[in-house]
Amino acid sequence: MNKYWALFITFFKIGSFTFGGGYAMIPLIEKEIVEKNNWMDHDEIIDIFAVSQSIPGAIAINTSTLVGYKIGGRIGALCATLGVILPSFCIIVIIATFFLKISESKEVEAVFLGINGAVILLIFFAARRMIISSVKSNLTIILFIMTVLIVTFTSISPIYLIILGGLIGALNYLVKKRKGAK
Repeated sequence: MNKYWALFITFFKIGSFTFGGGYAMIPLIEKEIVEKNNWMDHDEIIDIFAVSQSIPGAIAINTSTLVGYKIGGRIGALCATLGVILPSFCIIVIIATFFLKISESKEVEAVFLGINGAVILLIFFAARRMIISSVKSNLTIILFIMTVLIVTFTSISPIYLIILGGLIGALNYLVKKRKGAK
């Protein structure tokens, strides 16, 4: 029971103190899961982030569900997912209740302006850490550079690039396996 409570509380804290969506949560999730609780190592959490981005849904919810499942099975997945969702749900209910009263407030506008600046920095550091830990071969360097260029300069959907990257990775694995490489 303590394991499930720990999962819920950990993801409740992450959900409570992270603004800007799932990508802003990545550094906090990594710190809590890898460094503080030692539930996984760095490579495992990076793999979970990669899978979480590749499947439909919000990365924070996908990540919490996968981490929870790895740590505590189905009940762990449920506890972690509820933990990360509940703070947002409560905040939305509160904001919706008072929205008309606070929506025109200069103070509220200033708070969200400050939060937006912090969120950009959190997303930047999450991207930086993922690039450093995920780009491990010439193939991943090429795929990374090509993806950045394609997303930046074309209107091709990132979904197609994720699928293509997965196919290239699988093909690369099969070719290496056929040649007997590790």
